Amino acid sequence: LPWQVGLLLGAAVASTDAAATFLLVQQSGIALRQRLKDTLLLESGLNDPMAIFLTVSLTTLVASIQTNAPADLPGMALFLLMQAGIGILGGVLGGRLLARILDRLFLPMGTYPIMTLAGALVIFTGVSLVGGSGFLAAYLAGVSFKAKLKRPIDRIVDFNEAFQWLCQMVLFLTLGLLVTPSALLNDIWPAIGCAAVLMLIARPLAVFASVGWMGFSFRENVFLSWVGLRGAVPILLAIYPVIAPGPISVGFFNVVFVIVTISLTIQGWTIAPTARLLRLGPEAQTKEITDT
Repeated sequence: LPWQVGLLLGAAVASTDAAATFLLVQQSGIALRQRLKDTLLLESGLNDPMAIFLTVSLTTLVASIQTNAPADLPGMALFLLMQAGIGILGGVLGGRLLARILDRLFLPMGTYPIMTLAGALVIFTGVSLVGGSGFLAAYLAGVSFKAKLKRPIDRIVDFNEAFQWLCQMVLFLTLGLLVTPSALLNDIWPAIGCAAVLMLIARPLAVFASVGWMGFSFRENVFLSWVGLRGAVPILLAIYPVIAPGPISVGFFNVVFVIVTISLTIQGWTIAPTARLLRLGPEAQTKEITDT
């Protein structure tokens, strides 16, 4: 496997699903420290735009190597700067503007969630049209909107959570229709190996290298290393290299699909036991405070 394709595979499966993690943790009745929750949310919100950028750029790089064309590295750097810069600016300003508009309107309460969703779509589309990252803009718009909105936000949050899960179910169902189960058997062992390396080696190394010095306890770092659930985004990203001109075959999509399935199955079913084993529940936190 060429190293460029390996990087492309890593970029495609880089995105994590914080919503699924929190759902499983909440169902288990375990209260995580707020800083731990914020870290998972920040990771999930920021790695989607980066995963998209890397997938698109590396797909172009792999195709250029096949045709012996020079890689446009300056163009890729400019693309990254535009995606990040316009996405950050559009997201922050768009979220503030949306909060100000809703604060000045007096409408039935049931209309505010719909208007919020419409505003998010406008921000996503507008930023994407001018060359920015719509995903980054939508995430930052949500953060900015929540910080600036003066109205009660509970109904808006509940509506968006329900709509989010509906979209994920529809997306998983649609992407699942693209999979041929018999074809997965041809790529299942490489996919299992990649999933094992991702869960047991790559993510723990990345977690301890990036946040190991930020004041988290060893147990919290271990938990962060294990909860990198993959969702629908990696499967969606895996489609692009397959349909784009280049040497990537449908086997690439099959490998990513198996990796996501293994992640959701193994990591998803073991999140709550892992949190209990690491004593991250409220009783453990109370004990730590008492001991100190």
